[in-house]
Amino acid sequence: MLSARLKPLWPPLLTGVAFIGLWYLAREIIAPERKFMLPSPHAVWIAFGEHHEALLSASFNTVIGALVGFFAATLIASLLAITLSLSGLIRAALYPYLMMLQMMPIIVISPILVLWVGAGLPSVATITFLISFFPLVVNTTQGLISTDRKLVELFTMYRADRWQELRYLRIPAALPYFFTGLRIAGVLAPIGAIVGDFSAGNSAGNGGGLGFLALIYSARFKMDALFATVLSGCALGFLFAGAIALISRLSLSHWHESYEKVDR
Repeated sequence: MLSARLKPLWPPLLTGVAFIGLWYLAREIIAPERKFMLPSPHAVWIAFGEHHEALLSASFNTVIGALVGFFAATLIASLLAITLSLSGLIRAALYPYLMMLQMMPIIVISPILVLWVGAGLPSVATITFLISFFPLVVNTTQGLISTDRKLVELFTMYRADRWQELRYLRIPAALPYFFTGLRIAGVLAPIGAIVGDFSAGNSAGNGGGLGFLALIYSARFKMDALFATVLSGCALGFLFAGAIALISRLSLSHWHESYEKVDR
């Protein structure tokens, strides 16, 4: 019984061991005078211990910026998607611009955001919002307008008004699309917060995040601490993605066919 439960853990564990082994091998292949560019795994582990207070503080600040931007993007994108789904005219007027703004170079507009909203958390949260917003609004809108036409006709036949159709048909049917956008946004949110902190963050009031910490370690050429910072950012991404995957499963597993097929 216990071995059956542990069986799914073996593939990722073996992959992790192989990755660490390749890491050591790559370091040995590098010319001796350039080994400092790639610290060994145990040196990075030691750096975690030496700089754990700074890493924890920076990770907390990054999480705050990511959560603020992510939740704001989720709320506004959901409301906008509902508006777009209710009016073909509004959708035709705004949707092309949403697609165009999705390609907006965030790094380029970072200096503008610093001037508009201020450096630190406001800019970091705004950049996270911009990165997370577009996958959410595009996927949710697509879900709301892709409802089965036969079911829509059935609601019309029973004289359901537009809000009843939205509440009892379109929104439940769009949830898989919404959670797909949420997963994408959840992966992008920590990245957006780190990129925002890298380009628009500051350490005033101990408010610097992982991006700002990476700048400091890079300037001081502390490669082991820099790698520890990168791995901390990866861990935050896994936490965000895992939390959203869990929420998605809890919301959809009891009725959506994609989960039913997986469980068989």
